[in-house]
Amino acid sequence: MTDHATDGTHVHRDEGRRGIALALVSALLFGASTPFAKLLVGQMPALWLASLLYLGSGLALGGWLALRAMRRRPQFGLTRRDFGWLAAAIVAGGVIGPVLLLVGLAAMPANAASLLLNLEGVFTALLAWVVFREHTDRRLVVGMLLIVAGGFALTWSAAAERGALWPALAIVAACLAWGLDNNLTRKVSGGDPVLIAALKGGIAGGVNAVLALSLGLAPPALATGTAAAAVGAAGYGASLVCFVLALRHLGAARTGAYFSTAPFVGALVALPLLGESLAPLAWIAAALMGAGLWLHLTEKHEHEHVHEPVTHTHAHRHDEHHRHAHEAAAPAVDALTGEHAHEHTHERLVHRHPHYPDLHHRHSHP
Repeated sequence: MTDHATDGTHVHRDEGRRGIALALVSALLFGASTPFAKLLVGQMPALWLASLLYLGSGLALGGWLALRAMRRRPQFGLTRRDFGWLAAAIVAGGVIGPVLLLVGLAAMPANAASLLLNLEGVFTALLAWVVFREHTDRRLVVGMLLIVAGGFALTWSAAAERGALWPALAIVAACLAWGLDNNLTRKVSGGDPVLIAALKGGIAGGVNAVLALSLGLAPPALATGTAAAAVGAAGYGASLVCFVLALRHLGAARTGAYFSTAPFVGALVALPLLGESLAPLAWIAAALMGAGLWLHLTEKHEHEHVHEPVTHTHAHRHDEHHRHAHEAAAPAVDALTGEHAHEHTHERLVHRHPHYPDLHHRHSHP
């Protein structure tokens, strides 16, 4: 049976705004953490710093999970297959990416490194479009080309002025690892974002700690280690929770585009915090990246589309895509997100409204 539903423009506009806000908060937290991580780079080996940043995230979110479990029975929304995607994401984004970033940070200015992190959004989008078949259009492609041009200008600036080509390339490689991580995490974005972020933080931090110990690297002093964990709790843990929620609403490419504001935040924070300045070519790079980001922020997408029947579990509100009844008492609503989670079935639905490639709009395009 085909149901031509009523117009849900306002509902989906609100969902899109919620996703955009979550992506921008995620970018703000992560971007601000980069200069603070730069302060800690010289006080411990990069492997230990990567470990503590993620362990701080895992421990903080693990505590959040424990407190939440005391109040109600959690609904994680993850299947056995999801854990395979999550494991691959942890290796790419939690183990490989942070070490490459910190190697690059050790040998180049934090503001330049922060701007270069814009390439994470580029790699996220390219992988989403080419490998994971997420929808794109010319406006998004042009925006990404501008961001790529800015990244090349910034890399050239670092190499020419400070002889820092290899550190810049290390950060580019970190962005590629995180781009893969973002697309793999999108596969499980219907699950509990706090659990996903806690697992990524705890496992990635633990693996890097084991590697550091096996290499004979001495752990940092307690005060320095605590500071690194605190930076990780906000810049990696809380940021990742917001990012996973944004993936659910926007898809990988769009979330990556909004997250591209993170390097600008980092570069601005680095100016007073570290007393750095931006070279003229870096300002040109920032302008190119900003123009590319603007194209992404002003993108609109609307057409008639079909939702095929599906049964799954994820956190949701009752909206145009969730019109089911509850067989028993309604599940508890999360005070933070206003959502509840349980297994539910979607009937076939055909309608038209502005939308993103979110959890319910992963259809193909002619």
